[in-house]
Amino acid sequence: MKIIIDINHPAHVHYFRNFSKIMASKGHEIIFVARNKEMAQKLLELYGFSYLNRGKGKSGKVGKILYMLYANYRLFQIARKVKPDLFLNFLHPYPSQVARLMGKTSLVFSDTEHANLHHKLTVPFASKIFTPACYRISLGDKHIRFNSYMELAYLHPKYFKPNPSILERLGIGEGEQFVLIRFVSWEATHDFGHFGMTMENKRRAVKAMEPFAKVFISSESPLPEDLESFRIQIPFDRMHDALFYSSLLFGESATMASEAAVLGTPAIFMDDDGRGYTDEEERKFGLVFNFSESLADQDLAISKAVSILSQPDNKKEFAKKRIELLEQSLDTTEFMIQEVLKYDSKAYAN
Repeated sequence: MKIIIDINHPAHVHYFRNFSKIMASKGHEIIFVARNKEMAQKLLELYGFSYLNRGKGKSGKVGKILYMLYANYRLFQIARKVKPDLFLNFLHPYPSQVARLMGKTSLVFSDTEHANLHHKLTVPFASKIFTPACYRISLGDKHIRFNSYMELAYLHPKYFKPNPSILERLGIGEGEQFVLIRFVSWEATHDFGHFGMTMENKRRAVKAMEPFAKVFISSESPLPEDLESFRIQIPFDRMHDALFYSSLLFGESATMASEAAVLGTPAIFMDDDGRGYTDEEERKFGLVFNFSESLADQDLAISKAVSILSQPDNKKEFAKKRIELLEQSLDTTEFMIQEVLKYDSKAYAN
């Protein structure tokens, strides 16, 4: 099979990289098309994948509409040339719209319930939509649920082995705790109207956690000078090693909260919309603690962080919770392979 995988965000590289390697080893041809967003193209290069560029994208509502027209045209040009059998991507509209135009199969994965605009622009054109079983809403007859999380496509123990050399890189001594704080830009389409933590509370969070752990910040946006000194300075491909060994993930990223959870690191996540998967990771496994963006909840989130960090032995308990999560979840990459191979006429003939 020829499969176009369209990458719209750096996280999507992780979702599909193991799938791509395994499928290529089985004789299938993978064609990556990638938006130039943050580290997406650098990640593809890091993992040894070639790709075709479809531009940098635009910000703002008008800019995003104009970019959709450009991206569809660019993707159509590519597809007409390579003649794919199937399009695969994480929820965004361009591949499904082009696939429908060309009469091809479009398989879409999603875990973000409140991405309303992307749902409207993608679901009508897609062949199937796959989501974790905990997805809060129904997407109709095309919707197929699977018992796992997107992060287990790359952080399942089958694929990920943490490298302890990250501790030396971060200057972490034996028995020393450290915390990762993640602030997002709130520029994604589904983030319109969100503002996250106030700058005052970002500073309060750092000061509250410093007595218990070394603090590192990862931020999509510029930081004021007093917080910039906390910015983590590691290669972008070492973040998962840092997450594994950290005592806590604190911040505004749902993906990183779930990444922490499947690695056995407790996560505090703040977002007014929340996610079905972080809700489940709290309800079933006690690995995520969900809060809104309200000022009252920001205070509660900081207090919860201090409570976790003040009990360093808790890390062992969270590691046990991770084992429970893994025992109850599928290997997401293997699930992807099984679903895609259903559309392989040669495999079916055999």
